[in-house]
Amino acid sequence: MNLFDLTGKVALVTGASRGLGAGIAAGMAAAGAEVAIHASEKLPTATEAAIVDNGGRARGFVADLSDRHAADALLGAVLASFGRVDILVNNAGICPRKPAADHDDEIWDRVIEVNLTSVFRLSRAVGRHLLERGEGGKIINVASLLSFQGGITVPSYAAAKGGVGQLTKSLANEWAPHRINVNAIAPGYMNTDNTAALQVDPTRSRQILERIPAGRWGEPQDVAGAAVFLASRASDYVHGHLLVVDGGWLGR
Repeated sequence: MNLFDLTGKVALVTGASRGLGAGIAAGMAAAGAEVAIHASEKLPTATEAAIVDNGGRARGFVADLSDRHAADALLGAVLASFGRVDILVNNAGICPRKPAADHDDEIWDRVIEVNLTSVFRLSRAVGRHLLERGEGGKIINVASLLSFQGGITVPSYAAAKGGVGQLTKSLANEWAPHRINVNAIAPGYMNTDNTAALQVDPTRSRQILERIPAGRWGEPQDVAGAAVFLASRASDYVHGHLLVVDGGWLGR
């Protein structure tokens, strides 16, 4: 028995047009899942094309997750296309950098809306779907090292990711008896658009690399294996956990 086989499952991955989301979507497809790829702006995505070219089934969907009605509409579109959702990966997020004294309400509100509130709304919508079906399922939230630490010039992002960690535990407590696993991945410093400003800053980049025991920035595929584990039967007894994938950063 292959505990990591996702054949016959449908995974919805938000923010999957690039970066960590694209890596997670590719990992889900490689494990056998059909993948609904969410993008915030335009289709088709390179992620969808790559999965289809490798013989998988994928389809893209556009939704602005800062819109309070987007979660229900996105799930409705995915159900109309695939008929079901078994796995939800809440990966979409934004990370504007600005000192706290200059961090205006517009930045704060948008970050909290996209990075935390939409995670709750989409989890709520998919959770209802899974409860109605009664077959269990998997919800995976993408948290951050800043679910544990404060960061610099990203107060809204840190607050949102701290909230994602607590939301993960709260939903797990309610839904574990229904065989719905809610867990999170907390990536470390990854080579994505969100960290572009850090990577081009020679001082900050050097400081970061000096603290990572693995000696390198993480790549999207480094997170894919953790996501497949949390989406599969191998994690059936894992509930409310934040799985850190950071090259050893927090243990330093």
